[in-house]
Amino acid sequence: MHRFILCLVTALCLSCPAAPAAGEKGARGPLVGQLLVASPSIGDPHFAGTVILMVEQSPNGALGIAINRPLGDQSATSVLDAIGIHDKKASGMIRLFAGGPVEPQLGFILHSPDYKTPDTQMLAKGIALTTTPEIIHDIARKKGPQQTLVAFGYVGWGPGQLDAEIARHDWASAPADATLVFVTERGEVWRIAWGKRMIGL
Repeated sequence: MHRFILCLVTALCLSCPAAPAAGEKGARGPLVGQLLVASPSIGDPHFAGTVILMVEQSPNGALGIAINRPLGDQSATSVLDAIGIHDKKASGMIRLFAGGPVEPQLGFILHSPDYKTPDTQMLAKGIALTTTPEIIHDIARKKGPQQTLVAFGYVGWGPGQLDAEIARHDWASAPADATLVFVTERGEVWRIAWGKRMIGL
């Protein structure tokens, strides 16, 4: 498991990715900044109990990051060492999450809005997104945001796919909540999000 996590971190920081666009740049559908909560009757067992923060939505497709699939903890020092940065001031642990099955080499850092770069995107109240690797170094140096969720990979939908899944009641939506994203014990996230779902979606 630790070798797997380390490989993901290395791929993230060496490739310096930007978030892949599901639609045109700047497109913001009604679900962006909301949570998608898997129905108990969802047909795909790979997404059972999953809660996804929506990042992009347009007629060309949609993209979201699962927030309740932890992979494990990695020391900040080992994360930096993996990308060739040897920083004696690095300390602490970084918890890594599986953001989804698509392109698991891409990294997405959800975080509190007290940290901002030119590439940072605000998703909802108290929740921002940065995809540049510099934020990893800042986190390790205790100069990053107070709250973070470091995820690899994403959940993606093609044109019309998400609408079809919602129509067959695979997903419900719920308001995004910074406490739910960053603080709540991961085993409780789905239960709480399901309780906050919007009836009638």
